[in-house]
Amino acid sequence: MIDFSAVAAVFSVYIAGVVIPGPNFVAVVHKAVSAKRADALALVAGIVAVNLFWASCAILGIGMVFAVFPWLAISVKLAGAAYLVWFGLKLIVSARPGPVRADQATPTRGARSAFLQGVATNIANPKSIAFYAAVFSSAAPTHVSAPTFFAMLATVAATSTCWYGAVALVLSHAAIATAYAGARAWIDRTCGIVIVALGIRQALR
Repeated sequence: MIDFSAVAAVFSVYIAGVVIPGPNFVAVVHKAVSAKRADALALVAGIVAVNLFWASCAILGIGMVFAVFPWLAISVKLAGAAYLVWFGLKLIVSARPGPVRADQATPTRGARSAFLQGVATNIANPKSIAFYAAVFSSAAPTHVSAPTFFAMLATVAATSTCWYGAVALVLSHAAIATAYAGARAWIDRTCGIVIVALGIRQALR
């Protein structure tokens, strides 16, 4: 039997966490305006897959694991921060003017590469790790039934898919992509700077 009060508690906490801009949001925005819509949605799928992983860990007690082994939490946080800094610097260095949409200019690496990018961005995202280990795990009751467990995961999947999917669909519109082509270098540098700043911020917290 599903504990709907527990599912509602998870939803109320998760919806607030997922809409707050962070590395995942910046990655979706950049992919949506710079690649095919299918690639942007593939990146969203990668982010959602990792959200399900972190949500499962939180429900099963990752918060307690990090409490017992604080060095593990610090190691994960620093590794994630390092990845964000690297990813942001890569965007800054590679920023240059001109169109980059796959149907306009150079080909992309495809949906598989975009999916893996979404996985890497989210699994190394210190914001996600901290959120699931602290906030989400406190909202999710322990020792839930299997139906409740899967209902919680379905809630996470539906919420993150709707949010990031909507961002990807809106920003991958042809008019927006065309506008991006004209200001690509500045947008890429801005996204890179934001991601680097987020990585540094998380490393120092």
